[in-house]
Amino acid sequence: MLLTVDVGNTNIVVGIYKKSDLVASWRISSDRKRTPCEIAALWKSLFELEALEIESVEGAVISSVVPPLTNVVVRAMKMLFDIEPLVVGPGVKTGMPILVDNPKEVGTDRVVNAVAAYQRYGGPLVVVDFGTATTFDVVSSRGEYLGGAISPGIGISMEALFAETAQLPRIGFYKPKSVIGKNTVESMQSGIFYGYVCLVDGMIDLIEKEMGPVKTVATGGYAGAVAKASRKIQKVDPWLTLEGLRIIYYKNR
Repeated sequence: MLLTVDVGNTNIVVGIYKKSDLVASWRISSDRKRTPCEIAALWKSLFELEALEIESVEGAVISSVVPPLTNVVVRAMKMLFDIEPLVVGPGVKTGMPILVDNPKEVGTDRVVNAVAAYQRYGGPLVVVDFGTATTFDVVSSRGEYLGGAISPGIGISMEALFAETAQLPRIGFYKPKSVIGKNTVESMQSGIFYGYVCLVDGMIDLIEKEMGPVKTVATGGYAGAVAKASRKIQKVDPWLTLEGLRIIYYKNR
């Protein structure tokens, strides 16, 4: 089996593949205070819950946008599985030309998403990832990564409203009954929910003005909720990053 790990700013997403099938997946918090021993112990417990054998893991691949956690996770992998993981970064084959000013600046998760989306759906396409940041990644019909856009994530925006104002409460991400809120909570929910729906649809409209019609694939925690109200999101693929890691791992064997 193959262990795939995506280290993000909010969550570490872990997937276990048996050949091309995702047989188990977990999300754990990206706690930068955790030690390799703690992560290894947590993973061991998760394997036991799913009745998976640690010895069956023969390979591992990791992408990370949190440098302080990268080495910690790698050490946990070595400790628990006794394997040297492939760390996605410069020098790793992705099969996708990165046509931006400085390819090293592009987050590995964005490249991994683009690789998976292009292989699954073809191009031209846009991947919208609803993570700590909301990112838009554009891939050409020839499978070239062209660049994209980055905006504050939904969670960050909701927390900022609560933290930086004196009278606004902390809210969850829900579709309100109406665009016109009748109270403070409904007004905040409307602004966040429909604001992000309009952000996505408006960005795709602008991208299509530059390059013509595109397929739009969404991933990340809020993708399903936004997609239901969006006129541009065509497909929701919650495990896109893990699939991209699997693809890249076998390109480098």
